[in-house]
Amino acid sequence: MVLTDDIGWGTLGAYGGGKVVGAPTPNLDKLARDGIKFLSAYSEPSCTPTRLALLTGRQPHRTGVNVVLWPGQKQGLVAEEVTIAELLRDGGYDTAMWGKWHVGDVYDEQLPHNQGFDYAEYSPYNGAVWGWQDSADYYEKHEVLPGRAPFWLDVPQDYFERFGLEPHFIWEGRPGEKPTKVMPANCETYQDMDTRRTDAIIKYVKDHANSDNPFFIYFPSDATNSVCANNVKFRNLPHVDKANNLAVSLVEHDHNMGRLLETLKETGIAENTLVVWYSDNGPMHGFYPNTGYSHFRGGKGDVTEGGVRVPAMAWWPGMIDSAQEPIDLLHVSDIYTTLARIGGVKDNIPTDRVVDGIDQTAFLLKGEDHSRRDYIFHYSGTEIGAVRIGDLKMHYHGLAGGLPKFDLYNVKRDPREEVSSKIGIYPYLHTSVPFGQLVQVHLDQMQEFPNRKLDPKTGKEIEAERRPTSSWEVGSDRN
Repeated sequence: MVLTDDIGWGTLGAYGGGKVVGAPTPNLDKLARDGIKFLSAYSEPSCTPTRLALLTGRQPHRTGVNVVLWPGQKQGLVAEEVTIAELLRDGGYDTAMWGKWHVGDVYDEQLPHNQGFDYAEYSPYNGAVWGWQDSADYYEKHEVLPGRAPFWLDVPQDYFERFGLEPHFIWEGRPGEKPTKVMPANCETYQDMDTRRTDAIIKYVKDHANSDNPFFIYFPSDATNSVCANNVKFRNLPHVDKANNLAVSLVEHDHNMGRLLETLKETGIAENTLVVWYSDNGPMHGFYPNTGYSHFRGGKGDVTEGGVRVPAMAWWPGMIDSAQEPIDLLHVSDIYTTLARIGGVKDNIPTDRVVDGIDQTAFLLKGEDHSRRDYIFHYSGTEIGAVRIGDLKMHYHGLAGGLPKFDLYNVKRDPREEVSSKIGIYPYLHTSVPFGQLVQVHLDQMQEFPNRKLDPKTGKEIEAERRPTSSWEVGSDRN
């Protein structure tokens, strides 16, 4: 399971980008051609929420973590959440991860080796924090090209010490042991991190190819959330936008994906290995020019299509037919339930809570028109930001004079979500009750299975929410 950072629907060559946007991706384009390329795959709007949805099959508001985590924040996965790694490990899989964890690091229970991974080499936060480590003296160490300097301004050299925070490190952890520091996570070590981690994954694959146990590898690559300077080896390749750190690091990641897929073939296990590649959200436009691109409106943090509609692919020779481009809906939480089904542990998914992920095994194996999903709730923190039903997507803004206020788009006809606000709500008034009824059922479900609630000061669980709230008006006496 490969999860990348901030790759918009339009950055990869297979999605109309590649050399066009200075980031040639021949290996990922081949992965898309040789497998199934999803045209309507959705993530959460930002990195921590998407990781929670993938690992637990639950939209993040249910887990109690509804913010992007930064150093010093105490929220994170609690022991009671059941990750896909825990399910597969208990089902006989060897489990390992390399990459960006970003779902909690303060308490032992939040760490990956205590959430189902037999081995984990992980960095706790996103690529931004890598730059905080040494941006203060970066200009003294390196020749700086336009657009290649650290993004952050005025970060004190003693930032972590001054504010009582743990400096950013790459860690290594195993169950039953205290994690150990591997190396500082800074702009120096960032340069070839994706390559070094791919080296370790390739070794793991070779060591386990003939094992009696199947394996599950989670590779949430740090590479493409790139505010540090980029790898010189890939910066100077043809057609690469060398001043764009994300473009350069994506080219490096593309190279490493080619190496990884070739290893699966060389070891003779390609036909017995499912590879899923997914982006965690749309491009981070605030990092311009170190950023990706989307054909859609918006980006990271938005519930418009540019923020949540992302490139995603699956490859499984002999099982998934090649050259598929289905338009059916897929949500990142579906990966949890689907991997559990394929791994033979679906019956062990907890039944005492809501799991949002839908089993999409038939979609993987049979292709277009076999998705079992026809609606998606797009959350922005604790609030419902938008709802999609079929081809229609509503952004709701409350009531005015007794009439609902909303923007509603047919995203097949208008995938950039630009027309509705110009024509007004009246052509779509007939949708307000069906959408409201779906939201009502959703909120009623939370009454029966309340969201987990964590104290932001301590990160510990407190009394569950009994009255979930939303800005959506779904009845005469209730929000």
